Amino acid sequence: MSANVVDIAWRVGGPQGKGVDTAAGVFGRAAAAGGFFVFGRREYYSNIMGRHSYFDIRVATHPVAVHRNPVDILVTFETETLVRHALAVAAGGLLLHDAGAADVPIDRMVFLDPPLQEALVSHLEEAGLPPTTAGLLEAARRRGVTVLSVPYGELAKHLTSTLGASRARAERMINTVAVALSGALLQYDPELIKKGVALTFGSSPMTELNQQAVDLAYAYARETWDLEALPLRLAPRAERPVRLFLSGTQAVAMGKLAAGIAFQSYYPISPATDESVYLERHATVPTVDGGTSSVLVWQTEDELAAVATASGAALTGARSATATSGPGLSLMTEGLGWAGINEVPLVVTIYQRGGPATGLPTRSEQGDLLFAAHAGHGEFPRLVLASGDVAEAFVDAAQAFNYAERYQTVVIHLLDKTLASTLQTVDPFDTSQLSIDRGLVAEPAENGAWPGGFPRFRPTESGISPRPLLGQPGGMHWLTGAEHSEVGRVTEDPTTREQQMEKRMRKLEVAAREIPAEEKLQVYGDPDAAFTVLSWGSTKGAILEATQRLAAEGVQVRHLQIRMLWPFPAQELAPFLATAQPLVVVETNYSGQMARLLTQETGTKPDHLVVKYNGRPIAVNELLEAMRAILAGKAGPRYVIRNPFE
Repeated sequence: MSANVVDIAWRVGGPQGKGVDTAAGVFGRAAAAGGFFVFGRREYYSNIMGRHSYFDIRVATHPVAVHRNPVDILVTFETETLVRHALAVAAGGLLLHDAGAADVPIDRMVFLDPPLQEALVSHLEEAGLPPTTAGLLEAARRRGVTVLSVPYGELAKHLTSTLGASRARAERMINTVAVALSGALLQYDPELIKKGVALTFGSSPMTELNQQAVDLAYAYARETWDLEALPLRLAPRAERPVRLFLSGTQAVAMGKLAAGIAFQSYYPISPATDESVYLERHATVPTVDGGTSSVLVWQTEDELAAVATASGAALTGARSATATSGPGLSLMTEGLGWAGINEVPLVVTIYQRGGPATGLPTRSEQGDLLFAAHAGHGEFPRLVLASGDVAEAFVDAAQAFNYAERYQTVVIHLLDKTLASTLQTVDPFDTSQLSIDRGLVAEPAENGAWPGGFPRFRPTESGISPRPLLGQPGGMHWLTGAEHSEVGRVTEDPTTREQQMEKRMRKLEVAAREIPAEEKLQVYGDPDAAFTVLSWGSTKGAILEATQRLAAEGVQVRHLQIRMLWPFPAQELAPFLATAQPLVVVETNYSGQMARLLTQETGTKPDHLVVKYNGRPIAVNELLEAMRAILAGKAGPRYVIRNPFE
């Protein structure tokens, strides 16, 4: 690999609770400190401890927003990671494994799901190799992978004797040793690995011990292996601009803080909780005028309480939000209806995971789009936004409040687990580009200005009426869950019902007209290309890279990313749909939920639907294979991406 062009995919795995996430954080921050772009993908089981988890870190000299398979370096602490991922290492790559896991029969590994176990055994038998870890390692060698055995147990003893660390503490430091060994194999500056340690552990007393472990690991690697003979290099870049290294949940929280959020409620649920926890830790933030601003974060007793309290806070004039995942949204739907009929400016952040029911609680899926667009009984307006990467998550989280208050309605911000747990380097956010739109707020008046009550719900041409804040002089009106007059009094009068329904629903028409096209739809690639890929959400990264690779091969593709899913941007899409040949929709769900909205709102059916629904995100190589099959005429109307070894 050229010293000037770097693109390395690194994977670490191990039991949950044994430092996999920490190791990935150290490696990712160390790479970012060296001036590289970094993208991280986290996969883990829904139980808290013990089951297998792994983390992909991609390091490149160009921006990256998607993982790729196969990986270049696999770092394993124990047998399970070796078994699950040995086949995922590319030719010319490196595989580090525990010396004690060199020859273990696969059929004795009770921790493997039977389908995976059967697939591995079948793969090895077809290659004429024994169904053991030795067979997997030999298969890797045949592919051109450099296999390196690491005596982690002996290294832990060495840490104990050299650093004076307890045995338990030394074993916890093995993750740092593995990262440092990776750095040594890449001949990366050990001081940058130490910086990654410092950025990860902060002021913890473990920082210095782990930095010493880095030195010991580098010394071991230099003494044990011929580093010059290894194929991969990672040299720090001369230019090292300041970048943020953030997860999707952190970016959303920061966007809300930048927008002036004052209240957030939540009931714990994976993966949404991380966002609220971040807000709790940063409840007081500095403002541009030199002052401070604070947000009240309230963990409620359940999801219905979460949406109710957020609605109540919003009625006082506080910028308010709640965050949850699919099962939580199910429980919130009654509250969404209440917010809808009372025209409450409420932001609801939804982190989609695999369903239905509990489904795959720590895996990813774009399965809640139709639910978000139609959640709740009856009809009421809402806007639905979807972010495609970490930078968009920040912008959309802030903009959601503007939409909510401008149109006095519920705004649902959709992300998914993939984006929630993604770690990505991004440029510092330019908050000067953010605006604050509080919408049509009623002016304070003296008590008695409206003897019959303030006309909060007066029908208007736009459907938007002045919004008094609770407690505001002269703003008295009624709030109920029933249909109401313009002052909020309960009524079942048919004419009033028609007026109020039409008033509320007109907001969607107004929003569709007013919101700029670029906030609804982004066009990437050749805008005049016939080959058209339509997407929403976190598939953006895979599509962008796949289309860039195809363009380098002379195949022009245009990518249309829908940012606002409801109201659906049918008018903005129309000229592209008229010239699309073929029209391809990419989603990580079973039925193609956005494709169904497309057909419903435009009458257009995609020529090809590319889907993946095993709970894992689409890798760029997987999408490339699908797109090449379409180009070659070898793909039917429905193309399912499958990978049993994830």
